[in-house]
Amino acid sequence: MCGLVGIVGNSDVAVSLYDTLTVLQHRGQDAAGIATCDNGKLNLRKDNGLVKDVFRTRHMRRLTGKMGIGHVRYPTAGSSSPALAQPFYVNSPYGLCLAHNGNLTNSAKLSEELYSEDLRHINTDSDSEVLLNIFAHELQQVGRVAPTAEDVFQAVEGVHRRCRGGYVALVMITGYGIVGFRDKNGIRPLVFGKKEVEGGQTEYMLASESVALDSQGFDLVRDVAPGEAVYIDAKGNLHTRICSEPAPYAPCIFEHVYFARPDSLMDGISVYKARLRMGERLADKVKRLRPDHDIDVVIPIPDTSRTSALELANHLGVKYREGFVKNRYIGRTFIMPGQSERRKSVRQKLNAIELEFRGKNVLLVDDSIVRGTTCRQIIQMAREAGARKVYFASAAPPVRYPNVYGIDMPAATELIAHDRTEQQVQELIGADWLVFQDLPDLIAAAHEGNPKIKQFECAVFNGEYITGDVDDEYLKALEAARNDAAKQARTSTKAEPANEEA
Repeated sequence: MCGLVGIVGNSDVAVSLYDTLTVLQHRGQDAAGIATCDNGKLNLRKDNGLVKDVFRTRHMRRLTGKMGIGHVRYPTAGSSSPALAQPFYVNSPYGLCLAHNGNLTNSAKLSEELYSEDLRHINTDSDSEVLLNIFAHELQQVGRVAPTAEDVFQAVEGVHRRCRGGYVALVMITGYGIVGFRDKNGIRPLVFGKKEVEGGQTEYMLASESVALDSQGFDLVRDVAPGEAVYIDAKGNLHTRICSEPAPYAPCIFEHVYFARPDSLMDGISVYKARLRMGERLADKVKRLRPDHDIDVVIPIPDTSRTSALELANHLGVKYREGFVKNRYIGRTFIMPGQSERRKSVRQKLNAIELEFRGKNVLLVDDSIVRGTTCRQIIQMAREAGARKVYFASAAPPVRYPNVYGIDMPAATELIAHDRTEQQVQELIGADWLVFQDLPDLIAAAHEGNPKIKQFECAVFNGEYITGDVDDEYLKALEAARNDAAKQARTSTKAEPANEEA
């Protein structure tokens, strides 16, 4: 999962891009980058690290220009080399920079086509570089010295014809404008907004989440529609068009479970309200299964689960308490690259407040259970703090299948619920009782926020991949690439290509 932002403004945009990336830091903590355009000249700075560590004053001074794009990244199946930090750049045609969130499920096939038919070289194992070169080829086919909005939309149509998967991208065309586009199923999120400035002029922003717009004083216009392209030219003119054939609208429900900030709106749905409803429905299930429960206190696992846990406690009529103190200088354990590193990180990240546990029957609430590493340690921490019984509730159903649309879920065999019953998962994590959200209830919690959305992408829970091109062979290849052993091997043996730097 990654975070994107693009701005076409009336003054230098680098500081606004930087500030917005800090707001989107939760979407990726591995690398960050900004590219700006100043009178036809491209300025680029990217590297591994948090936003605050990648950009220094000397870098910001050189990122001049009234339009630019930014990106935050966490490592996926590829390596975590600095060369994979985005934006990516290709010089022809016009000079293009791309920031991408998602995954192309036919990336291997496209790489072969780019080499043998389009005569383009791919230097990394990143599907983002593939996507950039597909767009570049399609735009070059137009063959015009100065591309028009029509030319840009024609190139995006070519991208959608060739690419499969869940993806959004921002492409800055040096000297001409920025285009943002979204896959035809709307799996990955993208919004755009505007801001009126002095002189009656309008600035535009495209971003992964609405909270990015809020942070810079932009008003949300709407979500980019599935298959739509939004192009803002260098003069600040807005152009939009649907560039793909109709397909089922199915945004990723895991955004609402875990990734998105609670103060964001996605596809017209308040993430905060969706999480409240998850808590309500989970409480209803607890009441059904254990009407005479002996829960003394509900304690969330910081931070994402707080909203659901609070509403669950309210509906159960049970005390809500903060039982864990979080060290905010430790990254999200879900995106830690190795299992041993994740185990170490949990103890560094959380510390139990003994007074809230001693002698009590505690219901711990988390947004989801993926590998089980984190919750197993947290349950043990609760016992060490003196809890009499430790129950565990997940605001999401069991995660049984890998994600193929841009979330770096582990290999299927490393998912604790894969090929296991809920009782077996309970025993493995060491809980006295375990309850999961039911999938229909999770879908209803999100659907209530926008009844126009008839379905969601829920493959991690039900194994149904909306794009229709994911088979056993693809999943086996994914397993080989994503398991922890493969990632460690890449980290220790793979040479890193040189990194561009402004």
